[in-house]
Amino acid sequence: MGFEVLDLVALREGTIFQSANRLEGFDGKARARCARLHDPDAILVQPTTFMNRSGEAVAPLVQWSGASPEDLLVVYDDLDLPLGALRIRPGGGAGGHNGMRSLIELLGTDRFPRLRVGIGRPATDAARHVLERFSEDERSDVDISVAEAADAAFEWLRTGDIERVMARYHSRWTQGESSPDDSPCD
Repeated sequence: MGFEVLDLVALREGTIFQSANRLEGFDGKARARCARLHDPDAILVQPTTFMNRSGEAVAPLVQWSGASPEDLLVVYDDLDLPLGALRIRPGGGAGGHNGMRSLIELLGTDRFPRLRVGIGRPATDAARHVLERFSEDERSDVDISVAEAADAAFEWLRTGDIERVMARYHSRWTQGESSPDDSPCD
């Protein structure tokens, strides 16, 4: 789901993903595909490592760019959220997600924002579930949540205001609750 969200942000901004080796001045080991945005100035990163080694791809790019971990927004799928639900947090633990564990370990902190996109609990084992394609019935909900997550990610890239993004996007997807931000005429 994280890749789908970043693909949509890149598509909307008219950029494409290429090997990290193509980043000017980056001479590290390329373990990611990157897309460069110019307004706002940002790099979208899709690790090419196994998910549980995501930190090996992201940490060298954070260091190379001169950014701090707080300047990073990690977008990833979450089994513990219902399909399509979005949750945004300014930091926190790995929550059992091995990719997040790798990022926290190699960045040396858990103080970076994250945007979780729900994929729901599996009827099969978890490893199989995260690799399966969504059914046609699920695809509509997935497309809506990917579009909302792309909006949230771009809003964060543009403003850096995690509280604003949380208020606008996180609350929309809180189950059974409504918020003033839920109106269709935002």
